[in-house]
Amino acid sequence: MGKVLIVDDENQLRALLSRIIGLEGYEVLQADSCRTGMKQLIQGDPDVVLCDVKLPDGNGVDLVTEIKKTKPLVEVILLTAHGNIPDGVQAIKNGAFDYITKGDDNNKIIPLLSRATEKVLAAKQLAASEGKSGQKYSFDTILGKSGLISGCIELARKVAATDVSVLLTGETGTGKEVFAEAIHRNSNRSRNSFVAVNCSAFSKELLESELFGHKAGAFTGALKDKKGLFEEADNGTLFLDEIGEMAFELQAKLLRILESGEFIKIGETKPTKVNVRIIAATNRDLQKEIETGNFREDLYYRLSVFQIHLPPLRERKEDIEIYARSFLKQLASKIGRTVTDISPEYIRALQNHQWRGNVRELRNVIERSMIIATSGTLMVNDLPIDFRQASVDSGGKRIYSDFELASIEKQHIQKVLQYTKGNKTEAARLMRIGLTTLYRKIEEYGIGY
Repeated sequence: MGKVLIVDDENQLRALLSRIIGLEGYEVLQADSCRTGMKQLIQGDPDVVLCDVKLPDGNGVDLVTEIKKTKPLVEVILLTAHGNIPDGVQAIKNGAFDYITKGDDNNKIIPLLSRATEKVLAAKQLAASEGKSGQKYSFDTILGKSGLISGCIELARKVAATDVSVLLTGETGTGKEVFAEAIHRNSNRSRNSFVAVNCSAFSKELLESELFGHKAGAFTGALKDKKGLFEEADNGTLFLDEIGEMAFELQAKLLRILESGEFIKIGETKPTKVNVRIIAATNRDLQKEIETGNFREDLYYRLSVFQIHLPPLRERKEDIEIYARSFLKQLASKIGRTVTDISPEYIRALQNHQWRGNVRELRNVIERSMIIATSGTLMVNDLPIDFRQASVDSGGKRIYSDFELASIEKQHIQKVLQYTKGNKTEAARLMRIGLTTLYRKIEEYGIGY
């Protein structure tokens, strides 16, 4: 389940929380001060820290910063006293996962712990598979050696050092969120929050509430004040994915933030000031959206101060094998299969695919192939059927479908040549065909003997 460290100087509450969390299957560590908490953090290696604000030798809000410096992947949930919102806001700025009111929100602890633990374990697993703990979002971990992707990485490195807005464009699955977080992690805002939201996942009303927050009573169901994502990202970065899907009315509010750094919550009259860097992404042609009246031209120019276009995978075929082998390594523990290599024919088939879903689609194909593979090497037969049907490899040789007799003949000739160790005269004798016929078949099928 994961390991949780509780830092609280109230013995009874600490014991109660320990029992509640322990019954859910978590391993629980305890500390009663900042000093002992940091000691347990290093020795016990917890996944999540549940920490009180008021401690005998310090403040939990400040401790969040120390925890994240020492163990960047550990998530911290802060316990605030009497609904102390300023403490909670500052904790989020310092890198806390969330905050809850001490003593009143015990029913929220387990769901929060579950989400925080899942995030930590996923980050640790990926970091371990890449051999670069804590460096998931460095530019060095972005895969690819093609000139197209190298140019994008170089642009992203340069803009990361600034504070300007960035617009990432490209098809779905090209890695826009990976680039966005890499830019944030390599900026002077890296110690503060990176908050991401998909604008296409919410209706206009819900997205407005998510972004800007609301006051209690602002609308039916608004039972208490809600902090918006702009506040959560204060002094950090807000990633607006699929910005082209944002309702036209909301675009005006976003423009105001970009121009003045202020916005008004739903149901509020006074503006809230924030310092947020915006990175936006879209797979739409925003120029066309402007022409059709779906996107504000003034907002476009504010967002696209610095624009990076991420190329589709089919335009950088030399990167496909790099991605495929990386996914093979990453997915090995998840699937529990000892698949360690990829055949040249499999790679050629990948390189001839159009990849409408880009890197995301490639990962899915590798995962599926690993599940059905019958050996330690991915073969063409492990690919989905549409990959195997009458395509052409990089050398102009036809790749045959499994359902064609030619495919069976090719495989048989390969097996016989392997048996004869490449002796074509002996292979022709065993198959009872003429030697010239065998040479013609070898040439036709592109057999490497």
